[in-house]
Amino acid sequence: MATTNLSLQVRRRARLRYQLKQKSVGRPRLSVFRSGKHIYAQIIDDAQGITVAAASSLDKDLKAALKTGADKDAASAVGKLIAERSKAAGVLAVVFDRGSYLYHGRVKALAEAAREGGLDF
Repeated sequence: MATTNLSLQVRRRARLRYQLKQKSVGRPRLSVFRSGKHIYAQIIDDAQGITVAAASSLDKDLKAALKTGADKDAASAVGKLIAERSKAAGVLAVVFDRGSYLYHGRVKALAEAAREGGLDF
């Protein structure tokens, strides 16, 4: 019986979310989603069920400055923007939720830029 990539992706995401819930200690979650054309990041407070801050490569100021929304440069720009917006919202410490993506390429570039921007994770 062959398993599909989708079911493996769902299992990987569920496993990571369980681990994050155990280690988060009340911190909000920095969630990353990447598509073929863009990358998105949002800081979610799971205790209250709200999104504290969000940024994506579709934001007007970023979209004009970027060549494409699907490369490492776009990811690092989104990482800096999410760090800036989270600091404005009063959030300095988060847990990094990479979803089912490997910590490599665009996801890694976003995380490193967010750390440089002042987020602690």
